[in-house]
Amino acid sequence: MRRTRILTAVLALTAGLLAGSPSALAASTTPTTTLAADTYTWKNARIDGGGFVPGIVFNRSEKNLAYARTDIGGAYRWQESTKTWTPLTDSIGWDRWGHTGVVSLASDSVDPNKVYAAVGTYTNSWDPGNGAVLRSADRGASWQRTDLPFKLGGNMPGRGMGERLAIDPHKNSVLYLGAPSGKGLWRSTDSGVTWSQVTNFPNVGNYVQDATDTSGYASDNQGIVWVTFDESTGTSTNTTQTIYVGVADKDNAVYRSTDGGATWSRLQGQPTGYLAHKGVLDATNGYLYLAYSDKGGPYDGGKGQLWRYATKTGTWTNISPVAEADTYYGFSGLTVDRQHPGTVMTTAYSSWWPDTQIFRSTDSGGTWTKAWDYTSYPNRSNRYTMDVSSVPWLTFNANPSPPEQAPKLGWMTEGLEIDPFNSARLMYGTGATIYGTENLTNWDSGGQFTVKPMVQGLEETAVNDLASPPSGATLLSALGDIGGFRHTDLTKVPSMMYTSPNFTTTTSLDYAETNPNTVVRVGNLDSGPHVAFSTDNGANWFAGSDPSGVSGGGTVASAADGSRFVWSPAGAGVQYTTGFGTSWSASGGIPSSAIVESDRVDPKTFYGFKSGRFYVSSDGGATFTASAATGLPSGDSVRFKALPGTKGDVWLAGGASDGAYGLWHSTDGGASFTKLSNVDQADTIGFGKAATGASYQTLYTSAKIAGVRGIFRSTDKGASWTRVNDDAHQWGWTGGAITGDPRIYGRVYVATNGRGIVYGDSSDAGGGDGGGGTDPTPPPTGACTVTYEITNQWSGGFQADVALTNTGTTAWSGWSLAWSFADGQKLTQAWNADVTQSGMAVTAKNLTWNANVTAGSSVSFGFTGTWTGANTKPTSFKLGDQTCAVS
Repeated sequence: MRRTRILTAVLALTAGLLAGSPSALAASTTPTTTLAADTYTWKNARIDGGGFVPGIVFNRSEKNLAYARTDIGGAYRWQESTKTWTPLTDSIGWDRWGHTGVVSLASDSVDPNKVYAAVGTYTNSWDPGNGAVLRSADRGASWQRTDLPFKLGGNMPGRGMGERLAIDPHKNSVLYLGAPSGKGLWRSTDSGVTWSQVTNFPNVGNYVQDATDTSGYASDNQGIVWVTFDESTGTSTNTTQTIYVGVADKDNAVYRSTDGGATWSRLQGQPTGYLAHKGVLDATNGYLYLAYSDKGGPYDGGKGQLWRYATKTGTWTNISPVAEADTYYGFSGLTVDRQHPGTVMTTAYSSWWPDTQIFRSTDSGGTWTKAWDYTSYPNRSNRYTMDVSSVPWLTFNANPSPPEQAPKLGWMTEGLEIDPFNSARLMYGTGATIYGTENLTNWDSGGQFTVKPMVQGLEETAVNDLASPPSGATLLSALGDIGGFRHTDLTKVPSMMYTSPNFTTTTSLDYAETNPNTVVRVGNLDSGPHVAFSTDNGANWFAGSDPSGVSGGGTVASAADGSRFVWSPAGAGVQYTTGFGTSWSASGGIPSSAIVESDRVDPKTFYGFKSGRFYVSSDGGATFTASAATGLPSGDSVRFKALPGTKGDVWLAGGASDGAYGLWHSTDGGASFTKLSNVDQADTIGFGKAATGASYQTLYTSAKIAGVRGIFRSTDKGASWTRVNDDAHQWGWTGGAITGDPRIYGRVYVATNGRGIVYGDSSDAGGGDGGGGTDPTPPPTGACTVTYEITNQWSGGFQADVALTNTGTTAWSGWSLAWSFADGQKLTQAWNADVTQSGMAVTAKNLTWNANVTAGSSVSFGFTGTWTGANTKPTSFKLGDQTCAVS
């Protein structure tokens, strides 16, 4: 249970990273490039969760419409029919990776199609870009962006407070946003298109977690932390008059306006000495509830209180569930049952041991009951049962002594919401998942309610390394916060992360190329060893010993036959060992913290890189010699790998925009490197099964090629490249790791920084990459099949995916698909195709990069639209003059 979130991107960020991107994140654009492209199907290797979920937002006017925000992994929408979460921000690209951190969400109760997200990951130098407000009119299927003149901190201290972004429940063109860093309160009066500071708001906040932190992370002013409207004070034509605002200031935590935001004043009589993490209003009974903590969270907090403010009389009442003296935690999670407004719940978010606590009152805070109580210490009596069978690793393989239990009820429980339409349903976020129950009201009747993970579809791990061995497991992963997993089935959640030892973060792993049952991993652990070995392909592990001085995982490499290992840990120099690390010796000739890899054929050959120099060992890592190769990147934002099956074949990717940056290839064991002229920038390199007829393994990279950032594949040793992702599938920063699959042509595994492990499968089963765009509209010939699927539908809107398959015998060099709507549907936005509409007639044409469709292959595109009355699927499609079959 890691108390700090990992950002693998920070260590690899380069100057000039933010080079600009289109303002509509999901808008279709035609790359100005002659790259070939393939149609890929993208999925996550299922882990289910894995990170902190600080906020859950239910729409107040439409049943089953809910959103979740994550600190580094984007935003999600709940899909009631499948009980899963749909990712909404995968279209955020490399240049704006920081926008994958979501500091706040707001769902419009006047127009439920509208949703807003305040995005940005860090307020200090770690994120070089400013924050933004994203707005969507189709429930997050597509977005438009307004950049802000300041940064936002989705992964900063205090991120569990909120919500900082709020929509006026009467006049939904008015929104407020609380900013950090002393930037104050901001308002939009045109539905989030433009923003201006509320200059007369009297307090920008003053609380910082640690004023001595020179990085700017813990020393940033946490600012304005929530905005709450009193919906009883407005009308359908006027703005809401009474607005409450929470400020990170222990002496002046709550402000109010009673004239629609024209003037503001400190709320009189309020408690002092605490931060108000949440302010939730029960307009029916006229109560504003406030959850207080002495710290900003989400990890810290040693004392807390809960207060109720009567909005009509101004009376303050301390309704804390326990006496302040008995708290060793702060309060944060806070929710009101909208069906029964006298029912209130709150959480002891920072009660790490023995467990979090959830409190419930059915009399507006007059009396409280707990989710669990002590019987005779250390024994507990729980009002709940826990069922983690769908995500079994949530036990963390723990077998604790009472009063601890496994799995825990939670930790960092700052997001807590009762479904406004269903009193029996509760969801709450933890540091690792979303838990929930659908029989919450059993709490009041004396029965037990069942807590289960409600997290499927939400993938929030930061990925440090990936390996796909030629036999055994499909995939081995090195992850932040929860260590990593051995996947034998990508569609199923593994039963447990790596254990014995259980690293909090695994930083690197490797397998023996000619003996894949031998696997090594290294990582971080507060106390204990930092290296572990497996002799059964990662199914079971045993700890190695640490050399003196080791403080972190670093990188590790296995000899091709598993006979020896080279390790470059944090806190100590490069080390080597024979056998399984019972003792280590210092390697000579190579600097500390060098990146290390192994040759995949010769078990005595290892490689290293540090600060522009490439190093080679031919004696099993005992000594290294600096190569004479020049022109390599001068910094350490580099990843390199040796090709399986060929001795001395090495590929190196990395660099920075202010120096050498790209992809290099060596065929002489690193003695010399040749830079690929057709690759602008590259950050990762991996290998997969060769294409049919190809003599060289397939290359994969996260790179910028021909001016386009994306995930690329080459089947001809880098002579030509195919972009395999598209603008709707970018996942922010993807520079951590990449690998192909040695057993399945076209499959690629991509490391993300907060969206888990993404993998793609090609529609081109045989392979072969060509170059060049073509005339986008020549009439194709031959048979075709169309699959038209409505993937999401809501009141007045829908999203659809269309797959067009070439069932003929010749390739298409361009395509144009036509159909007509029967019920007056109107398109609003499309991706992966140039789609136009005239009356009821719709035409979808290829883009430059997806013009070529070989026989037996498919191409896919999607769109959003509006409907009224009915939304009948089209039944007839034409490809030029050819009528397609409909499946």
